[in-house]
Amino acid sequence: MQQHHSVFYDDLETLDPHVRELTLFASLPRQIHHAQQNSASFAKILAGVNSAEITNRQALAQLPITRKSHLIGLQGKNPPFGGLAALFPRQMRRIFASPGPIYEPEARRTDFWRMARALYAAGFRGGDIVHNCLSYHFTPGGWMFDDGAQALDCAVFPAGTGQTEQQVQSIIDIRPNAYTGTPSFLKIILEKAKEMNADVSCLRKALVSGEALPNSLRKEINAVGIDIHQCYATADLGMIAYESSAREGLILDEALILEIVRPGTGEPVAEGEIGEVIITSLCPEYPLIRFATGDLSAVLLGQSPCGRTNVRIKGWLGRADQTTKVKGMFVHPEQVDAVIKRHPEVNYARLVVARNTVNDMMTLQCEVAESAHSPELITALENSLQTVCKLKGNVQLVAVNSLARDGKIIEDIRTYN
Repeated sequence: MQQHHSVFYDDLETLDPHVRELTLFASLPRQIHHAQQNSASFAKILAGVNSAEITNRQALAQLPITRKSHLIGLQGKNPPFGGLAALFPRQMRRIFASPGPIYEPEARRTDFWRMARALYAAGFRGGDIVHNCLSYHFTPGGWMFDDGAQALDCAVFPAGTGQTEQQVQSIIDIRPNAYTGTPSFLKIILEKAKEMNADVSCLRKALVSGEALPNSLRKEINAVGIDIHQCYATADLGMIAYESSAREGLILDEALILEIVRPGTGEPVAEGEIGEVIITSLCPEYPLIRFATGDLSAVLLGQSPCGRTNVRIKGWLGRADQTTKVKGMFVHPEQVDAVIKRHPEVNYARLVVARNTVNDMMTLQCEVAESAHSPELITALENSLQTVCKLKGNVQLVAVNSLARDGKIIEDIRTYN
């Protein structure tokens, strides 16, 4: 157990960004080789890849993406972990089930989910008593925070969810000074305490996750004397990014490689543009390589004023899976990408789905240089759209850089009133 007296959890947080990048990409070939050797699914997914050559972002971007949305199918064929884990189920400390069901492993080592770093940045220290209101049932949320708090030498009350009156009573009795859980449940507890005329002013700090933290709610919680931070974590990857005292974006965890790609493709977007969060994890027991979270975000340019040097993201900006149903048929972002790939003249595109009183209509808006505009190109694109999507749609050629770079490949503007 490391003793902490610093503002930072460890020296990794203030590394020169160039050194961090070199260190991560020196570890990556070993991780890819390890995944190929010890995970049946990654042996297939990465067949023919020479791990020694994957030493930079360009090389990484050529590898196939594994989607969170594919896990149910993979695990159904090869339960419980879909052949992605590098250990047998009996070697794990815990096995979880998230809705789907999607099974997740927890290996036998301290702070497996890397939550201690986020808690530390939120001001949690040894000797704190943590009232932990994420569920301990089936899903890993409760254990993620619990293990991170234990790694910092905090005491934990495993409160879980629900039973609001008992939650308030235990806060009165135990006097915890810290809260972990969702922001909305903290609000419910505070409202219940007010209704019961109970003093819960012992709560001074909070780290929340699992849902958005709107500014209005942050202000409301700050107003009762609780210093609140948020983090972004998933059941597959553990802690991904966390908020520091600067409260400017979320800082990426040190054990991860982040890419932001155009939804439906594996292609990295320009820095600062919205796209899908893709994570490559250096976790040995569950070596997820180019794992698509299904979440949209963007890189926040520049460095955090708090002194941490890792890349920052803007937090959760929506879902990347913009699959939509048109005339009873699913249309996927990957299909839009497949249409564009057939026509090198197209610089960028989005599919707009609208409705005229009774019928669904699709319009593929394509950015094309003025010189390449032609009726022939429109016809060719309409044919490709019908071939790939099995649905008829119109094509509209627009000026280069005229479409918003907001992560949307399919924009559904239908209203049903």
